[in-house]
Amino acid sequence: MDKAKFSRRSLILPVYLPALLLAFGQGVVTPTFAIYVKSFSLSYTLTTFVIAVAVVGNLPAGILVERIGRRPSMIIGAVLDALSMLGVGLAANVFQLILFRLIGGIGGTLWSLSRHAYMTDVIPISERGRSIALFGGINRIGVFGGQVIAIFLGTSLRTPFFVYFAVGGLAAILCTFSVSETGYVPASSASLDLKRLPRLLKTHYLALLTAGLAQICVQTLRQGRWVVIPLYASEIVELPARTIRLIVMISSAVDMSLFPLAGFLMDRFGRRYSAVPCFLIFATGMALMPFTGGFGTLLGTAILIGFGNGIGSGIMMTLGADFAPREGTGEFLGMWRLLGDFGGAAGHLVVGNVADLWGLGASSLVLAGIGYFAVLLFLRVVPETLNAERRTR
Repeated sequence: MDKAKFSRRSLILPVYLPALLLAFGQGVVTPTFAIYVKSFSLSYTLTTFVIAVAVVGNLPAGILVERIGRRPSMIIGAVLDALSMLGVGLAANVFQLILFRLIGGIGGTLWSLSRHAYMTDVIPISERGRSIALFGGINRIGVFGGQVIAIFLGTSLRTPFFVYFAVGGLAAILCTFSVSETGYVPASSASLDLKRLPRLLKTHYLALLTAGLAQICVQTLRQGRWVVIPLYASEIVELPARTIRLIVMISSAVDMSLFPLAGFLMDRFGRRYSAVPCFLIFATGMALMPFTGGFGTLLGTAILIGFGNGIGSGIMMTLGADFAPREGTGEFLGMWRLLGDFGGAAGHLVVGNVADLWGLGASSLVLAGIGYFAVLLFLRVVPETLNAERRTR
């Protein structure tokens, strides 16, 4: 697909609709996922370890995306992701949970890297912020829709995983019939080895040190909230599962409504104008959570978090695409994803370990501190990629 002929409509079937379906499944599962894992009589630390163990396969997946192309990687990733959720829903013990989480980690990485590389291939930088913000908005709409449905799934903690399996399978079918390869030609097998990774590290070390560190902090904050909010609502405020799903759903409704603003800020003023207010507000919401004691105050905090996160819809994907080189896009995005997933895993583990030591309120404060540090990084050290492109022109 020629970037000069790019239209956001051209991404509807190959990227936006499969993403909508998978996000819907995520929305069904996420509100009670941590509660489900903890129901296997695990500590907070082990609960978050099981959730975080999906962080595998980033660099090999990045190489695979370059070797076999975007389309096969999307299909294989969606299939593995769906099957892993079926396994999690049927798991009889923690060892089976870990096994299927590992499979899901590989599938989710393949899907995420392939569609990220696909969008990097076809979207010109002048359209990238709005297009990827739209992608982030569609993800948020899907998550919100799933959370609405989750409210009506009753008290069973296993049912959401079977719903995810069904919509994930549909996403894989849609990818099979709608995705075509971009104009990118996969490199030869001789050039697709790990020797490219040191070269990428050498030429892009500054971006990986600065923006990469911000990526770690951001994903720590974003993934940590999916654990701390449900567990805090369940263990501290003692709300039932249906009410917890309602809180998460309302927060997501606010989140998903702001992606047009995020795209406008990124493409009109620069990436920093989206990132800084996003994570400043987000971190403040996390800092306020330990001071909530009922449904109303917890809901208000969750809405503030959703508002902050919505302003940054697609920001980290946009930065990854901005920094990615034309040659070695898959490997670079694999490293970018690895940093993000490391941060996501850290978010889960920070919540679990701190909660076992000092309680869930302390976990929320630690996440807030990490969020404020991310704001400092965006203000002081992360390059502004939009302005750099304008100077190049």
